[in-house]
Amino acid sequence: MKQVVIENPIINSAFAEPQKHFRFDDDGITSDIVDTRRKSHYFIPIAKPKKQDKQLELDLGLWTQDRIEENKDINDIRDRVSLWRRGGYRSAVNITPITRRLLEHWTNPDRERKLFFCQIEALETVIYITEVAEKSGDTWIKNKLNQFKEDANPLLFRQALKMATGSGKTVVMSMLIAWHSLNKIANPQRREFSDTFLVVAPGITIRDRLRVLLPNDPENYYKKLDLVPSDLFAELEKAKIVITNYHAFKLKEHTNAAALTKSILRQGKESPFTETPSQMVNRVCRGLGTKKNIIVINDEAHHCYRRRVGGDEEKYKGDDLKEAKKNEEEARVWISGLEAIQQKLGIKVVYDLSATPFFLKGSGYKEGTLFPWVVSDFSLIDAIESGIVKIPRVPVSDDSMKGELPTYRNIWTLIRDHLPKKGRGSKENVPSTPEPKLPKELEGALRTLYSNYEKNYKAWEQNSEAQAKGLTPPVFIVVCNNTSVSKMVYDYICGWDTGRTYPDGRPVLTPGQLSVFSNVKDGNWASRPNTILIDSEQLESGESMTAEFKQLAAREIEEFKTEYRNRYPGQDPDKISNEDLLREVLNTVGKAGKLGEHIRCVVSVSMLTEGWDANTVTHILGVRAFGTQLLCEQVVGRGLRRISYTSNDQGMFEPEYAEVYGIPFAFIPCAGSNKTPKPGLLPTRVRSLPERIDCEITFPKLLGYRYEVSSKKLTPDFSKPGCHYSLSTADLPSSTTVAPIIGQSNIHTLDDLRSQREQEVVFLLAKFTLEKYFRCSEFESEVQAWLFPQVLQIAKRWIKECVTYKSGTYPQMLLLNEYAHDASDYIYQAIVAGESEKSLKPILRPYDPMGSTSYVDFSTARPVYVTNPMKCHISHVVADTNSWEQKMTQVLEDMDEVVCYVKNQGLGFLIPYTLNGEQKNYMPDFIARINDGQGDLSNLIVEVSGEARKDKAAKVATTQNLWIPAINQHGGFGRWNFIEITDPWDAEDSIRNFISHGYAKPSLLQNLQAA
Repeated sequence: MKQVVIENPIINSAFAEPQKHFRFDDDGITSDIVDTRRKSHYFIPIAKPKKQDKQLELDLGLWTQDRIEENKDINDIRDRVSLWRRGGYRSAVNITPITRRLLEHWTNPDRERKLFFCQIEALETVIYITEVAEKSGDTWIKNKLNQFKEDANPLLFRQALKMATGSGKTVVMSMLIAWHSLNKIANPQRREFSDTFLVVAPGITIRDRLRVLLPNDPENYYKKLDLVPSDLFAELEKAKIVITNYHAFKLKEHTNAAALTKSILRQGKESPFTETPSQMVNRVCRGLGTKKNIIVINDEAHHCYRRRVGGDEEKYKGDDLKEAKKNEEEARVWISGLEAIQQKLGIKVVYDLSATPFFLKGSGYKEGTLFPWVVSDFSLIDAIESGIVKIPRVPVSDDSMKGELPTYRNIWTLIRDHLPKKGRGSKENVPSTPEPKLPKELEGALRTLYSNYEKNYKAWEQNSEAQAKGLTPPVFIVVCNNTSVSKMVYDYICGWDTGRTYPDGRPVLTPGQLSVFSNVKDGNWASRPNTILIDSEQLESGESMTAEFKQLAAREIEEFKTEYRNRYPGQDPDKISNEDLLREVLNTVGKAGKLGEHIRCVVSVSMLTEGWDANTVTHILGVRAFGTQLLCEQVVGRGLRRISYTSNDQGMFEPEYAEVYGIPFAFIPCAGSNKTPKPGLLPTRVRSLPERIDCEITFPKLLGYRYEVSSKKLTPDFSKPGCHYSLSTADLPSSTTVAPIIGQSNIHTLDDLRSQREQEVVFLLAKFTLEKYFRCSEFESEVQAWLFPQVLQIAKRWIKECVTYKSGTYPQMLLLNEYAHDASDYIYQAIVAGESEKSLKPILRPYDPMGSTSYVDFSTARPVYVTNPMKCHISHVVADTNSWEQKMTQVLEDMDEVVCYVKNQGLGFLIPYTLNGEQKNYMPDFIARINDGQGDLSNLIVEVSGEARKDKAAKVATTQNLWIPAINQHGGFGRWNFIEITDPWDAEDSIRNFISHGYAKPSLLQNLQAA
């Protein structure tokens, strides 16, 4: 078979719907590019061959077209969602205003942090099914999902989102929570939404990492990735979210009676000492309070299913039987826990997120069968072609060719008979100092793969820029089948104790065979291990490690405790469990400044199949059986997270690679080029530095503006153009005709609104106007209720005198929430227009009125300018080389009048303004604190303007005429002013002239107020 060599498989942008794909034929991938998006396909599990070699079914030669079947339902849903997207999410009738606003926010082309297309598509799919499908005639989607529910999960309505490892499933979870909760809080009567969530993870590491889903977490994704408009964040904080791992669903013993006593009292019946399912639900869901009908989000949901009794599956034996029983027990605990929650609290919907939503061995289905409730699919090959993940490179040829596959493509069949069959039992008499002797194929694979790793490591070592930016060493992982094999590989790699001693009593240690990974340096154990041995299954369960594993890891644990003491003076590592300590090390591999930052090699029992998000993995070796492509993809996934997310001139990512041995992965393009890939730009962490706190800049956060009216008698002026409003069926149809192909048609109307009294409309508009604009204190808490009778009469006049009712419309349509809020704005403008004495005030965000440079912390791959520590609280300014940002930064740093400054990036400083009737936010370029000789420092907003545009004029006018006067008259945020710079190379003179000619003088504010 001819080997395919693809120099660069990235042919699509990560931020747009894929437009191209590589064609597959009977032998696998080809280099032919097809100018359409790839259809979602399902690789049908095939029967194992009747021969001793169980892995021959993974040979590339067995790739045949009849193993591929189209996922028709997924593709049909994808087509409907695509049509809806291309129509601009047509018709506001189909989706709520909150949903529309979130979609616009996520897809805004001007976003600083763009979302991947696959992330947006996943949400679009769920939104379409929930809000749009039935109204658009696609009732078949929910009908099919209900059918799958009855067949496989009678108590749970499920939707699965299939997303490749590294494509951002946690981001999608955040978006799901934001969409549901904000809709429910805005419209409590909408039954399809909920503001209560249970997030279930497969292990403790992921559970802890998923804290970013909590709005009150300092690292929460809603703020960090700008997933929610800033003015809605306070509402999001009302959501109830509990994050747990499925092990919490196990029924616990709640009495400490002796085992014999329990056995006697039980007498063959259910144990009175064990929790009931109801008690378990109370324990797990305590944080949800009294909430019902919750949303469940399953992470790595391929562990959660109800076993199919009498299903069509193979009869297992030996290790396969043990794995099947283990899978079945894990799945039973998970699904039973959710069913207990459904019966006690109610579950509205379960969202399953997984890169591999397939049934596992022991499920009653053929291993590798796709969950039928998958509604969205962005596969690994799609992610590779879009550059979202690293590209796995596997051996494609060698000079031995003992079989159809290269030796190191699938070494298990060659070495399995020469390795220990079982893991080390705690009662086994295992020598304490065995010399590791590996089968030659395993040793050859280790050394060959290590040789390539060493080149990468030396390149990192010599790259001062990478280390300055906090990029940690590349990581090599070995995945083993049991503890005996893992310990043997571990000793070979990092060194071992020979059992002999020197005359002074020191142990004689042998260095590891792979020097960069060796934990033995100069005859002693290194104080900071380069290689760690992990049993990820034990660590993730939350239960205590076995005595055998504690013995294997004893030295590592003590070394990490010593390092913990050095890193965190005053904290006692002995109060931390050994499991938590090792979990922290594993969880922070590849993270600068953390306990695991220096780890270069991980030798693992189990597979590290979930939750490991180190993006520095470059080499993977599998030392175990791989019976399915599902298993291959899970393990390969550990090395697929990218380092750089910087687009090239074509708007696409540069390729990054992971070298993979011992895993016969067939469904990927083989990148056979020997060229060294061009690396992407390394990200820089841009953050506030505590030692520069003297340069902190704070600023107010606004929702809008209002006038404080001093007169007791409100005298509206309805003659001003800004007070008039028009209702039209162009905005919202009042009559809709529905008809079948044959039969009687029908007309749907809003006549139920027409039956409401006009007095109800007036009352609602007066209430909205009073609550929004007439409050007593600067903290916007108390409403000026005594003005309500006047506002009620004004609203009544406004409806009669200022509203134009076009054909088919009537006053009661103003009862619709969005129209009522719009109307209150127009009523307020009429009141303000008639007042002679008024002062402009800001409407502050009620829960978040003040921002600060202290909260800036983000990463960027764009060029940066290192700031002057005496002038800026933030470490860098993001700037293009020789750009205006860089020049403006230099000007501000060189000016004596500027005490400190900040570039408005990742800062969250926004000025609300209106353009064409639509609320928007303007983000100015800089804030500078100025010593202008008037005592206290003043704050100068600096905008560097390019070409004249309509939106630019609206932004500048709002800043000068509304924001600046409102903040200065508030009095609690210091003095503020605004300057527009048209030429950064003349900025110094412009700012000095501005300061000397009327800067912050009272006459300026008076003139603006008069205007």
